[in-house]
Amino acid sequence: MATSEHDPLGEGIEAGASAPSELRRSLSARHLTMIAVGGSIGTGLFVASGATIAQAGPGGALLGYVLIGLMVYFLMTSLGELAAAMPVSGSFSTYGARYVDEGFGFALGWNYWYNWAVTVAVDLVAAQLVMAYWFPHVPGVYWSALFLAITFGLNALSARGFGEAEFWFALIKVVAVLAFVAMGLMMLLGIIRGGETGGVANWTVGDAPFAGGFAALIGVAMVVGFSFQGTELIGIAAGESKDPARNLPRAVRQVFWRILLFYVAAILVIGLLIPYTDPHLLRNDVTDISVSPFALIFERAGLLGAASVMNAVVLTSVLSAGNSGMYAATRMLYSLARDGKAPRVFGGVSRNGVPMCALLATAAVAALCFFTFVFSPNAVYIWLLNTSGMTGFIAWLGIAISHYRFRRGYVKQGHDLANLPYVSPFFPFGPIFAFVLCLIITLGQNYQAFLQNRIDWGGVVATYIGIPLFLLIWAGYRLVRGSHFVRYRDMHFPTTQASRHTDARVGSETSNALR
Repeated sequence: MATSEHDPLGEGIEAGASAPSELRRSLSARHLTMIAVGGSIGTGLFVASGATIAQAGPGGALLGYVLIGLMVYFLMTSLGELAAAMPVSGSFSTYGARYVDEGFGFALGWNYWYNWAVTVAVDLVAAQLVMAYWFPHVPGVYWSALFLAITFGLNALSARGFGEAEFWFALIKVVAVLAFVAMGLMMLLGIIRGGETGGVANWTVGDAPFAGGFAALIGVAMVVGFSFQGTELIGIAAGESKDPARNLPRAVRQVFWRILLFYVAAILVIGLLIPYTDPHLLRNDVTDISVSPFALIFERAGLLGAASVMNAVVLTSVLSAGNSGMYAATRMLYSLARDGKAPRVFGGVSRNGVPMCALLATAAVAALCFFTFVFSPNAVYIWLLNTSGMTGFIAWLGIAISHYRFRRGYVKQGHDLANLPYVSPFFPFGPIFAFVLCLIITLGQNYQAFLQNRIDWGGVVATYIGIPLFLLIWAGYRLVRGSHFVRYRDMHFPTTQASRHTDARVGSETSNALR
């Protein structure tokens, strides 16, 4: 018999079993796959990718995306091992409490809830900026109100309602990227002519292929890291997925190829077709879709109205991120309440299996977007982005730490790895590499502030405030509840037996994918 799905210190969880929770396992394999795909395709690729090439050159940008893509892949294999064995909606909080320290899990859960609740507000403000391209005279708060209502409605229907919406949002983004890569290849091969000749010559312009040196590469790594945030959503969705022991490993195995195709191929095409010195690339931000490198290349290929098309795609990305953020934050708050780490009212669900009180609380935080009624949308966008920027990286660090300690404890207690539904083939290198690189990116997010004659303390506080807040919440929990690091011999592990005919091959197949 399975223990409570949300008991971080319980005796075990049977993968795919119905735990005594009212959440419903209604997300299918195709939902999980597209949630994983859509999680890492957003404005970071469609808009900000041009700025990364301008800063670090085509080679530096490509190296940055490959390096961070590899880190994210390692993180996903770590998360896949944990989530397939313990498919719970409060995954990061539960794993942190169970295998690191109960206070660590508490802080990680609240950090992740805040991260996505505020990110929904960021996306709603971004929607205002995007819609201003078509309707410059319509007050932006109207658009935020409309999209907040849509996002709330999709999440209020059911987990399947969220999954279906995310499936179609992600599909639009995938089609846009594939069309872009195909168009770029045809231009490089001379099948379609337009604009500059491009090609390898663009890698010899100025200081290319690596411009700006190591400092530029670190700066690009930060931007790329933000772009990839959201990939870990499959861990949250695990608690409501059908047959997680089978479907989660499938989604994880696709992460590497998704990153390779959607990011690396797109960056390579942009770098070959547009010189990194092109002034258009320097102006990339969410407020100016017309200079997206995607729009520039479509226009040079003779596709009229490319800016409008890309504007629609970026709007889809923004709504997709808001939809995912609402879902993730709601499930994390629900899980915290079920574990006794948040007010009990947030642990209730509606008849269709939706944590309505947790959803309402998340929507209330997302309403921060209405500050644009008083302040400039651009100012509110930057302010909200800065307040949530660090929290996503903290969640990634938590995944790496939790997986490392989970595997060490599992082996020390004499358990057989063959009993796990999915085994990450890169342990211990994978979580260690991900932890170190993620820590470097986290601490170096605003290193420029310390290199000036006068330190920009305002910028430093805005960037790094998430770290001391996380540590204070963790320390406060330990002080009040008396929690401590969980010893390996005291850890409790799931009782799940692997489905050998499908999942025993996952580790070797994943390893082969990298060869």
